[in-house]
Order: sequence, then structure tokens, then C-alpha cells
Amino acid sequence: MTVPAGYYIPAGTRLMVNIWKLHRDPQVWDDPLEFQPERFLTKYKEVDVQGKNFELLPFGGGRRICPGISFGLRFTELTLASFLHGFEMEKFSDEAINMTGTFGSTNMKATPLEVFLKPRLSPNLYA
Repeated sequence: MTVPAGYYIPAGTRLMVNIWKLHRDPQVWDDPLEFQPERFLTKYKEVDVQGKNFELLPFGGGRRICPGISFGLRFTELTLASFLHGFEMEKFSDEAINMTGTFGSTNMKATPLEVFLKPRLSPNLYA
């Protein structure tokens, strides 16, 4: 029997995947610790976040994939578009934004992002 990558996993084995390590593997990603969202618009545009590519599994995969993935993706796009349309953002300082994250099951910023928001539209439209 041919075993992929030389591993034999017996039936009934409980397999735990270290997604944190997978998402930061330099053999998979160029500069994995650098914040480069544009990489998914160019070199890695074929990577699917819906659990079909094992390089990136933000919503899990297989039978345990998040059931709200479609809603989450669309709601996030709508919220971000509404926010960017409604406000102008400025940083308080000229320092680079620290994108260091914390360790855990959710990806939180280690330092808060402090920005100044200025409404683009008339105040009665924000009520």
C-alpha cells in the first residue's frame, strides 16, 4: 500500500492539525510573519479560504468546517465597505502600525490600533 508522504495513519486515529504552524510555514508562504494581505491578490490568489486548500484554513476544514462561513465572509465585506465609505481614518502618529498578534484561538492584536475617525457624510445619516 502506498502511503502519502511516508506516513501511515491507522483507521480510528484522532488527528489534531496545528493550523497555527501551518499558516506560518516558510516552506508554504513567502515571509509568513509579515503582514502582506496583497499576497492573496497576486501570487496566492488561487488559495481558497473555504477549506479546500490546506495551506490556509481560517474557517477549519472537512466535517468540522464553520457552518457560518458564507455569512461571515459576506457580512465582513459589507461591514468593512460600510465603514470605509462612511469614515476617513487617520493615525495619531507617523509610526508604522504594529501588527504583532497574540497567541490563542482568535487572532487579536497585541497593541490596540488607535486611529482618528472623521465622518464623510452628514451626521443625520449615521443615526
